[in-house]
Amino acid sequence: MGYINKQGTIKSIIQRLKMAGCVFAEEEAQLLISEAETLDELFKMVDKRVLGLPIEHILGWADFCGIRIDIATGVFVPRRRTEFLVEKAADCIFQGGIVVDLCCGSGAIGVAIAKAVGCINLYATDIDPIAVQCAQRNILKINGQVYEGDLYNPLPVKIRRRVDMIVANAPYVPTESIKFLPQDFRNHESRIALDGGDDGLSIQRRVVSESSVWLAQGGHILVETSKLQAHRTIEIFTQNGFSTRLEYNAELDAYIVIGEKA
Repeated sequence: MGYINKQGTIKSIIQRLKMAGCVFAEEEAQLLISEAETLDELFKMVDKRVLGLPIEHILGWADFCGIRIDIATGVFVPRRRTEFLVEKAADCIFQGGIVVDLCCGSGAIGVAIAKAVGCINLYATDIDPIAVQCAQRNILKINGQVYEGDLYNPLPVKIRRRVDMIVANAPYVPTESIKFLPQDFRNHESRIALDGGDDGLSIQRRVVSESSVWLAQGGHILVETSKLQAHRTIEIFTQNGFSTRLEYNAELDAYIVIGEKA
């Protein structure tokens, strides 16, 4: 914005963000300045951030794997650690393969996999209608398909036992642990995108146990998990007959469990 030249104004914005607890205040200030079209709009955006709204919801987009992903208010914001899930998924799929993205949220994972691989047949589902509308804006750009419903339920019958890969960043926060999440996301993302049940694994269990109906022989299923839950996620995979391995990225502190259908 050409009208933001005065260092005093920029410093004032950065100071307000820092006082509100924004760890990356300088970077966020630059993002808000670059997106606002008027000074009045900029100050309104800063006010929203100070009140705790995630910056991605204010901007209307998130940077994920170098891709600008549309983000609607209330929709789960893709985390940087989930870029590791995309990396591992890209290693498991081939061009033209059928990929199912469960609990897709904004659709960021499927879009990023498609960009990394070149071309996939993407089917994405989410139970949240607002997330589905957001995902459609992102996924339709790559000719993917988005369905509203519970996990596998809305998927077309024609892809049963033909899916080459299932990816899921399903909610894995234990219900009682949600109160410890950062306020930005705890207060402004849909609870259904965060709550994994009593032990955080209730949705993962369903994702894995119902996957065999959809996966082709030799197909893969990849699920993001946490350090504390990784061993139990592995047990879920092995109990369902998958050849299983755990992948870890120290830089992102990201844990991915990968299963292959025999």
